[in-house]
This record gives sequence, structure tokens and C-alpha cells, in this order.
Amino acid sequence: MKTIRKNWDLVIIGGGITGAGIFRETVRMDLNVLLVEQQDFAWGTSSRSSKLVHGGLRYLKEGKIFLTRDSIKERERLLKEAPGLVEPLGFWVPVYKDRGPGKWTLEAGLSVYDLIAKKRQHKFYDVQEFVKLVPHIDQKGLTGAFQFFDALVDDARLVLRLITEAIKSGGHALNYTSVETINRNDQGEVIGVTIKDVETNETKALSTSAVINATGCWAEQLHPSPKKNLHLRPLRGSHMIFPARVLPVDQAISFTHPSDNRAVFMVPWEGAVIVGTTDLDHKEDLSIEPAITEEEVSYLTEGLHTIFPSLDISPKDCLSTLAGVRPVLSEGKLDPSEESREHVVWVDKGLVTITGGKLTTFRKLAFDALKEAKPFLPSVKLPDPDEPGFTQSSLIPEKDFGLSPDTWRNLFGRYGESANDLVRAAAPQDLKNIPGTRTLWAELPYVAKNENVRHLTDLLLRRVRIGLLTSHGGREYFGRVRKLVGPVLPWDRKRWKKEINDYLDQWQHAHSLPGARPEIHGRMKKFFNKIRAYIKNGGHS
Repeated sequence: MKTIRKNWDLVIIGGGITGAGIFRETVRMDLNVLLVEQQDFAWGTSSRSSKLVHGGLRYLKEGKIFLTRDSIKERERLLKEAPGLVEPLGFWVPVYKDRGPGKWTLEAGLSVYDLIAKKRQHKFYDVQEFVKLVPHIDQKGLTGAFQFFDALVDDARLVLRLITEAIKSGGHALNYTSVETINRNDQGEVIGVTIKDVETNETKALSTSAVINATGCWAEQLHPSPKKNLHLRPLRGSHMIFPARVLPVDQAISFTHPSDNRAVFMVPWEGAVIVGTTDLDHKEDLSIEPAITEEEVSYLTEGLHTIFPSLDISPKDCLSTLAGVRPVLSEGKLDPSEESREHVVWVDKGLVTITGGKLTTFRKLAFDALKEAKPFLPSVKLPDPDEPGFTQSSLIPEKDFGLSPDTWRNLFGRYGESANDLVRAAAPQDLKNIPGTRTLWAELPYVAKNENVRHLTDLLLRRVRIGLLTSHGGREYFGRVRKLVGPVLPWDRKRWKKEINDYLDQWQHAHSLPGARPEIHGRMKKFFNKIRAYIKNGGHS
């Protein structure tokens, strides 16, 4: 905190996808810009999404043609600019006689979808063709299936790549740092902010004439909606993550849930399969990590049993769960799934608030926010929206270190040009995948050293995804994790013990099944286990 300069052209509040996108573009404008995030980067919705970069096919049904157009444009740009991070994803939509949209409705929607994208990407398969490709699908009333294409992403790595590339270009970013106050002069104009390290409680007053509030669901805490009947409506979307052996799908499947006719899906991701999502009002404290409920588990399991009746899938097969809260703007009149995913920008004498929107269109949100912030910034031009939003990745080096082209593509997608540094610094035995994931062991020490990791939760839930993709939060790998990152995270034994306990408690709360969550705190459980062992040994420790 002491080394942070006092004067800034712009302070961005919020280290999710919206704040990260704005940060990347403002650094490109040669501004002195600081991003602050009260938790970890991508802690909120931006690491808990459905992992889709999509054009918003369902928005066509709602008449949101311009939202669909913008989403498709951004999807195509991301596929071109960030290969390995954003990848094409085939989608199946089975068509049934007695449920869901009919063949001609889907044909019309997908034709418009392709027209906007300026390329034909959908095709209809009859029952025989489709069942050969997806043999476990429910065949009762099945008339065939459409295939179309969207895209897949690791949302947290998308945020982190934007932030790390902005830092390399001269920006500054702080996690675990809150904005305590936005300071104004007698005319009500923004003149600065007071920031605080939430763990050390150290504070510092900074000078700036422009602040962008990109805090998602928290936005109205800094700037209440200027429109009387329009407010943020936090909506929870929960997911279950299964091993690929349990759900043998190599493309996404979207299907209609029998209880409410909502579209739900399963998506192959990072060697596992995500099933989601729900869409419910989230009435809990936003500072507490959201978690899936028993009702949501039952809802998603019922959907799986409907579409794959022969697989006998059980919640016990689930590796982990994931729940995020969407910042949706609402007048309170619609069902959650009918609410708009469009964004708004509010301006108040140097404070620009942007909220709502979708992960896919983060760059459009960035430009919309910067247009409104421009009067409060030094006289500079906005970046060209047609220029690439990412530093373009290097080619695979002649010495490939035994890594496959797919692995290199994945590394370049996650780390950009830094992938070469990561591989060169790695021990040969660490250039192998962590079982059940597409992550190399070598990624752990690299991100621990270079990506502002403060806690084990940062490392295992966002920098890499061991905590979501391996059983019991990856606890079987703690020994090797500690050995790899110990030299760059110099925690003593007491600190490591605390980090592991905190991680396991947090994982149990936010990423396990509700029935598996302990009724007592993790440390207390350990305490009682020690007592039992003491008694069992006849009073000898």
C-alpha cells in the first residue's frame, strides 16, 4: 500500500470481467489507472459463470436482436483473438414432439443466428443419426436434433489474462483492497477515493477525477439507481460438475427441463462436465459466497434423469458445485429467466457506474463506460475497437519441451506471451497434467509467483481449477502443491495449516453438495476427531 502512488487519472472499482475489460482498454490509452477489488480478482460471478461465450440464442425469442448481434460479434472476435482460452463449442438441441420448441421454431431461430454471424453453422440430424452420436439420450418422442456452435471459456483465466496484460503494459491492480469512500469537493465532483487493504486495515487517500464503478451486484451500494423503479436484482445461477466418465458427452447439450420448460444444459469443460443452470432470486448477504441449495441439486438432477434416463446419475457422482450471482437490472415484474441481460451506465460528476450485461460482451461494456468517463479524463482518444483486445500469442518455440500443440495452445490462451516463460522455468516432471484436468503442475508455481495470490483459495479455485475438477477439492494433492509453491509463497507451518483449514471450510461451504456440508466448523471437527483418537488409544496421545 505504501508504494502505491497518490495521483491517478482513473480508479476502477471491481476486479471481475467488466472491471478487467475496462482496465485493459484504459491502459491502452496511456492513462495512469488503478484497479481495486475488495476480494480476489474474479472472486464473484466472473469465476462462477456457465463458462460460455455465446451469442444469446434465447434473446432472439425475446426480440433482443441487437443484444444477440453484439454477442455474436464479440464471440467471433474472442474466438479469433484468444485461441486456447476461447474455443468453439458444438451444441446439440434435441427436438421432441411433446416438449420444448418445435423443429421449425428452432430452424427459424438458428437461421437468424447464422445470418447475424454471416455463416451457416447449424444442421438438423434425424433420430437415427443423432442417437448414434449421443446414444444415451432419451428417445421417447424424439424427432431429431439440431447442432449449432457457440464458444467455451475459463472465465477466471479470461479475467486474469486481461489484468496481467494490463499490468505488463503499465497498469496497477490490487486485490483484497476496498474503496472506503469516494471523496468529492463542495460542488459534488469526484476528487479522489480512500482505499483500504481489507486484511491489514491499512488505508490511503488517492487523488483522481474519475472513478468507474464496475462492482456488479454491489453497484448500487456506491451509486443508487437514478431510475425510480429500476434496480439490481441479484439472481443465482447454480451448477453441478461431474467427471466425464459419468456424463459421456463431447459436445454441449441444451434441453428443456420438465418442471418449468426452462432451457438447461450440460457443457464439457476442462476434462469434466458442467450441468446448469438455475435462475433464482438470491436473497443472501452478497459478501458471503453463494452456494447451491438442496432444491437446486434436485432440480438439476431431475433434468439429467429426464434427458439421460439410462445413466442412473446420482448427486453422489458430483465432483463439486458452483453458484454465481448475476447483476440483473429489473423493474420487478418478470420471472427471473425473462429478465433482460442488457447493461446500463449511470454518471454522477466523475463517478461512472456500469452494471448488468454479459460476460461475452465485456469489451462493449468497457467502451460504453469509457465514453461516459471521457469528460473526466485527460484529453486522450479512446482505443480503436477494431484493434485486438489481447496481446497476440507467440508461436510454439522450436524446442517444444515435449508438449503437444494442444497443450501449447491451451497455455498461450491462458497466459498469452508469458506461456514461454512458464514452460522454460518448469522442471521436466512438472510439465505433466494434474490428473483429471488440463492444468500442468508447472502452472502452480508460476501463478503463485506472478498473479497476486494471497490465499490457497485464490490458487486452487481461480488461478487454476483443481478445487473444482478433482475430488474433495483436490486435497490429495496438497502435499505436492505445497512443495511446488512453497518457494514463492513463503508461509510457515502455522500459516500453511491455517490456509488449508480455511480452504477446506470455504470449499465445503461453497463447492460441496448441501448434504455433505458439515454442521460444525472444520477446525472443530478436527478437534473432536483428535479427542476420539485420544480415547481410542486409552488416554495416550
